[in-house]
Amino acid sequence: MNSNDKVALVTGAGTGIGRATALALLQAGYRVVLVGRRIEPLNDVAQESGTGRALPVATDVSSPESVNALFARVKAEFGRLDVLFNNAGVSGLGVPFEEVAFEQWQNVVNINLTGSFLCAQGAFRLMKEQVPQGGRIINNGSISAHAPRPNSAAYTSTKHAITGLTKSISLDGRKYNIACGQIDVGNALTELSARMTKGVPQANGEIAVEPMMDAKEVADAVVHMAALPLSTNVQFMTIMATKMPFVGRG
Repeated sequence: MNSNDKVALVTGAGTGIGRATALALLQAGYRVVLVGRRIEPLNDVAQESGTGRALPVATDVSSPESVNALFARVKAEFGRLDVLFNNAGVSGLGVPFEEVAFEQWQNVVNINLTGSFLCAQGAFRLMKEQVPQGGRIINNGSISAHAPRPNSAAYTSTKHAITGLTKSISLDGRKYNIACGQIDVGNALTELSARMTKGVPQANGEIAVEPMMDAKEVADAVVHMAALPLSTNVQFMTIMATKMPFVGRG
């Protein structure tokens, strides 16, 4: 099946990495379901693509009812789903551990972890029953799936949990020809990460400006993962600004 016959779904598609990836998938020939809380940015992405192959669907990924309605729409419109990019997330960064309010913790967990679970489960169910059977789920893990930033307990906890979710889906999806991989992104320049260009706290207490990379590089990597045959899987990919403080001691 070539990309012109394939259907992809991108969460958090209205901005940042999700937007860049949705546009890259559309350019590669996929039909793309654009998912986000606000319909206006999704409509902007669909219009910008100029392909006529985008379907914007406003969805709260933390709500089972909203996610169920999303996948019912996908099934009704296309009859199948070939690729899910589980990308929607919030940062919750910058709050000292002892000051994290339960509501803040719950919001980050609801969107980053529960939202990824609900969307992956919806995709899994559809991929299991469709003909031909199978598909690919790609989870956005983040560098924080490996190492925390200061004052990032909620975000880092959810991203470590995404790794466990990825491994479980990989294992449970084998018998249904469902592949699952994870892309861990470090310092892609988006609206969310722009603050890093002005300096962010480091582990040693200093404030430092960090190198950034273009979000399109992440998008191209996701398209590469998506285009592989289901007999092949990128289990984990780390893509990062080459000189960001991650490898070694910073």
